[in-house]
This record gives sequence, structure tokens and C-alpha cells, in this order.
Amino acid sequence: MSGQSGGGPKRTPDGRYIIVKGRLWRAANPNLQEKERQRLVDTLMDARRAVKAAKASGDDAVLKAARAEVHAAKVGLGERGPVWWTDGAPDYNRKMVENTPYAK
Repeated sequence: MSGQSGGGPKRTPDGRYIIVKGRLWRAANPNLQEKERQRLVDTLMDARRAVKAAKASGDDAVLKAARAEVHAAKVGLGERGPVWWTDGAPDYNRKMVENTPYAK
């Protein structure tokens, strides 16, 4: 596992995952154009704020819609949905590192 500059989360050597509390989380697709990546990150942050506001308001319909926006942005970034790599390697998203080939 290699570190990332700036003190961010550790990444797997292949860059496919970040490691948080011993769990693998799929990293964003590094092949996205910067403008598209930034648009999706901005959308994700707006959607997360909408989730927070919806929770505070108690409006379940608004919360459901906001969570759908978060999901759509994460799919666009490659963090959810189909994997962004093309070598056929399995997806270990949300698995504990110790239970995957990355354990070494």
C-alpha cells in the first residue's frame, strides 16, 4: 500500500482503491478529463449538502432524491457502478483489505 501526497488516505499500489479504516473504497476513475471530474465532484458536494438539508427537514422524498443524486455522481466518477479498469480484475469495493489480495 502506498501513501498519497498531502496526507490523504492510503491507496492500493494499482490506484484502484483508497483505504479507510482497513476497508477498500473504489477510487475515482483517473481517466476522466479534469473538467468532467471537477463537474462531477461539484455535483457530488452539492448533493451531499442536499442530503444534510433533507435530513434536517425530515422530508423523506427530498432525502431520497438527494441520495439518488449522490449515487449518480459517484457512478459518474467511477466510485460505484461498473468498474473503470479494463483488465477483468474483480471489484473489491467495500471489502476489508485483509480479506482481499491487497492484504500483502
